[in-house]
Amino acid sequence: MQYALLIYSAADAGPQTEEAQMAEMPKWFAYTEELAQSGAHKGGEALQMPDTATTVRVRDGQRVTTDGPFAETKEILGGFYLIDVPDIDAAIAWAEKIPAAPYGSIEVRPIMEIPDA
Repeated sequence: MQYALLIYSAADAGPQTEEAQMAEMPKWFAYTEELAQSGAHKGGEALQMPDTATTVRVRDGQRVTTDGPFAETKEILGGFYLIDVPDIDAAIAWAEKIPAAPYGSIEVRPIMEIPDA
């Protein structure tokens, strides 16, 4: 079964300086490598900060765009991993190993399986 591991944290949580962020990168590389070596890794990416986002809505047939995220939240979505594991317990075990877990939160969400048409 596939799961998305959605990585959230407050904008001011975790390493704040560029040096501290670079010092944390080996943890992320090691986690991703371990996930890949297990065969569970299917994809994932880090996301830029929310102020780089554009939100798109269609209202009455008209496109409306807004700079930034749609919702104001205390935690921001910083990235995600897509994994394929046997069950929710295995997905949770991978989620707790994510380097941001000690200062953020990891949402584990099953991927909806849509049958072929």
